[in-house]
Amino acid sequence: MGQPSAFAKMVPAEQVENSARQQYYQMLDQANAKKALAPKDHPQLIRLRDIAKRIIPHALTWNPRAKDWKWEVNLIGSGQVNAFCMPGGKIAFYSGILDKLKLTDHEVAMVMGHEIAHALREHARERMGKTAVTNGVARIGGVLAASIFGIDPNLTDMVARGGANLLTLEFSREDETEADIVGLELAARAGFDPRAGISLWEKMSAANANSPPQWLSTHPSGRSRIEEIQQQLPKVMPLYEKAKLAYPE
Repeated sequence: MGQPSAFAKMVPAEQVENSARQQYYQMLDQANAKKALAPKDHPQLIRLRDIAKRIIPHALTWNPRAKDWKWEVNLIGSGQVNAFCMPGGKIAFYSGILDKLKLTDHEVAMVMGHEIAHALREHARERMGKTAVTNGVARIGGVLAASIFGIDPNLTDMVARGGANLLTLEFSREDETEADIVGLELAARAGFDPRAGISLWEKMSAANANSPPQWLSTHPSGRSRIEEIQQQLPKVMPLYEKAKLAYPE
């Protein structure tokens, strides 16, 4: 389903995924220390993991590396309206996005599919490659990591000593649009109604009504995302209609 971009290929995938795994577990440790990490029997975490179990099998064809990822889903108690999937299949939802937007399972699947799509399409790795070009770096491996991220060339982890923060990495408008389209298909193939993408972004737009212009500068607006979803519906609705037979309500 497409090869990594030339920019992504400048940065070893293993390093990005190792960095993501380290940051993810550091985040979980910090959340646990604050008693903000949901236990495995938390109803909302069970819900998230059930949805992920339906989506992930359909994700594997988009990226050959995904077959070997150690997928995880966790829930963090926080008012943030946010969720993400880091390289290597490390997924986290903040309780704020579930509680404040009162997401249905179908809407959760739209969010999860979108975030998984970022990981599958290796958008974080691509952003790092573009950083390499911006900094005039032509070599890869330890020297690249040292030059870009200011770490010891002997260290393979790109986040050691203040390296790239994958938790706060911003994606381009093009990345966001691609993640919307791929995520919509992933969710539809898993038996979730793609039309939930419209209601999701109506809720997101209302929640971000007072957002500063910076948010809109790096993300397509809610209205443009809804229009894109509407354009994709003729393609993905048949996938949903076929898949939902296996997932009766």
